Amino acid sequence: MGTSVTFIAYTNPNLDEAKIRQAIDASLAEIRRLEALMSSWRPDSEVSRLNASPGQFVSVSPETFEVIDKALWAGQISSGTFDVTFQTLAGLWKFGDAQEAKPKPPTREQVNRLRRNVDYRQIEVQKAERRVIIGPHQRIGLGGIAKGYIVDAAAKVMLAAGVRDFLLRAGGDLYGAGHKPGGERWVAGIQDPRGSHDDYFATLELQDHAFSTAGDYARYYIHEGKRYHHIIDPRTGYPAEACRSVTIWAETALLADVIDDSVFILGPERGLELVESLDGVGAVIVDAHNKVWVSQRLRDKVAMRHEPTAGD
Repeated sequence: MGTSVTFIAYTNPNLDEAKIRQAIDASLAEIRRLEALMSSWRPDSEVSRLNASPGQFVSVSPETFEVIDKALWAGQISSGTFDVTFQTLAGLWKFGDAQEAKPKPPTREQVNRLRRNVDYRQIEVQKAERRVIIGPHQRIGLGGIAKGYIVDAAAKVMLAAGVRDFLLRAGGDLYGAGHKPGGERWVAGIQDPRGSHDDYFATLELQDHAFSTAGDYARYYIHEGKRYHHIIDPRTGYPAEACRSVTIWAETALLADVIDDSVFILGPERGLELVESLDGVGAVIVDAHNKVWVSQRLRDKVAMRHEPTAGD
């Protein structure tokens, strides 16, 4: 789904290196299986099949149905800021398009013409038959939730194989199980939004928890002095402007993946209200003015290394 995957795993008295590698291979096979179902990058996926049949019910696998059902729940709890029908706007914004040497934002007329069809509430599901229908002029994309779901599934394969201590990363989605051999917890770095790629302004401990970051620095371009990035507010059709980065700590990668985008769009105040309303969820937010906000559950888990770098 357009990202790389990294495993770090330790042996234990029951599993030697060969068995650990077997578990990693099985986990990667599960990642590829689920990607084939849910990636909009693949023309033969179930998501692509849904997008090719708007206005018609399409039968999908249990896994794809579960992710879409969770996506509708996420839309409800986030006041519509998490909306998988954002894919309806695909093609307007040229983030990461190698064909666009000097990309520029679409016109307001272009955005408004497509934005009226961005509404997750137009999606209908039939649970018994595992069928899904999207609106006649809609497209869906599961990139904001499927990667978290897939990380959770891959972690389950590792745990089922008896691997106790591992870190699994797929792009900005991480899951840390157990701890390092000396008993130390896994530590994830929170990237400085205006710093270099390997500059972390803070770190966060992980033990049997997931971590996901949404930032305006991952896929973006500058046009006439203004930054345009890939996290689109479905209510406006334009990139959200309240935050620079949002890191979510949660018990599952799916939940972390969903909530980071929602909080990014809602902004620090309403975003923290959402975070605090969910059991076992925490957040570190860098807002549009470079102020750092830390939720209650993470006050004793985040270590600040330096203030985020200033700049536009």
